[in-house]
Amino acid sequence: MNISTKRKDFMIVNMGPHHPSMHGVLRLIVTLDGEDVIDCEPILGYLHRGMEKIAENRTIIQYLPYVTRWDYLATMFTEAITVNGPEQLGNIQVPKRASYIRVIMLELSRIASHLLWLGPFMADIGAQTPFFYIFREREFIYDLFEAATGMRMMHNFFRIGGVATDLPYGWIDKCSDFCDYFLTSIAEYQKLITRNPIFLERVEGVGVVDVKEVINWGLSGPMLRASGIQWDLRKVDNYECYEEFHWEVQWQKEGDSLARYLVRIGEMIESIKIIQQALEGLPGGPYENLEIRCFDREKEPEWNEFEYRFISKKSSPSFELPKQELYVRIEAPKGELGIFLIGDQNGFPWRWKIHPPGFINLQILPQLVKRMKLADIMTILGSIDIIMGEVDR
Repeated sequence: MNISTKRKDFMIVNMGPHHPSMHGVLRLIVTLDGEDVIDCEPILGYLHRGMEKIAENRTIIQYLPYVTRWDYLATMFTEAITVNGPEQLGNIQVPKRASYIRVIMLELSRIASHLLWLGPFMADIGAQTPFFYIFREREFIYDLFEAATGMRMMHNFFRIGGVATDLPYGWIDKCSDFCDYFLTSIAEYQKLITRNPIFLERVEGVGVVDVKEVINWGLSGPMLRASGIQWDLRKVDNYECYEEFHWEVQWQKEGDSLARYLVRIGEMIESIKIIQQALEGLPGGPYENLEIRCFDREKEPEWNEFEYRFISKKSSPSFELPKQELYVRIEAPKGELGIFLIGDQNGFPWRWKIHPPGFINLQILPQLVKRMKLADIMTILGSIDIIMGEVDR
């Protein structure tokens, strides 16, 4: 830590890793001069589980249940990036219906993630009511997930070449009803929060990041767009079928905590627009590329041989990764979620490197909180929106 040696009466305070406002097991060593923050050092690693090394010892299908434990509030995105890499390496076509279903699930997951950012963020700065409101809407989204995938949080729904199952009967109508209802809820949030003078006092002009800094630090997602840069990978890369929908990139130019709040509120409204268009134009056809099932199936075990007698199960079809390198990325709720993947003519990846948006965005925290008040740490950390599962991996 860079601490001035002239003053000796600084107080060093340990925040976390069990503090509820740390959004996981983040520890901050804060140096204070009264109420003013002199220095802040984040300590990471309390939730490190070796996710990248585990990936190198699993096939893609075996690894899919693990990836939902990175960002456990936006699990569809971690599944999407896990199957997108092998699909691009193997040049696998995803059926149009499967692509539309993926987009619907991704945008619902984006809304759920932003809602669970909004509630604790408001609680951190002293507003308890929105914390209870967001769970009401989020439960509806999880009901939709449960109906479609069988699970509320860890879905294991995406597959190489499509999705695991088709949408059940009546699901589209329920999702459409939710979209209509949620737009009224967003209006309620804006009425309750956006022009509240106490809220504006806490967030306006706090944690400002200008355009030059946001590029130099490599920030992405709402952190980037709140500083005046209109960059959204759904528009830039046109992955899945986002180019077929009409929606706007949400951005602000102030770069403070209020701007990041407004960007995320706007993104939830745009996500509803995308979902409504996808539901309306959902095409027929298969929900997965059935040719994928023929990839590299192991031979049937001989009668009475070792594998048949002692392993007692048929091995699942494995997808062989070509000997290539690939970086694939998507626009997750927190920013650019990417994977650098190296294949080696094997069912296991030779290298699986995760680019987590929360880890990159957290880098700028010590710079943002310097010369601010102690209470502003909660506001700034909350506006960055981190999840320690993907920071520590």
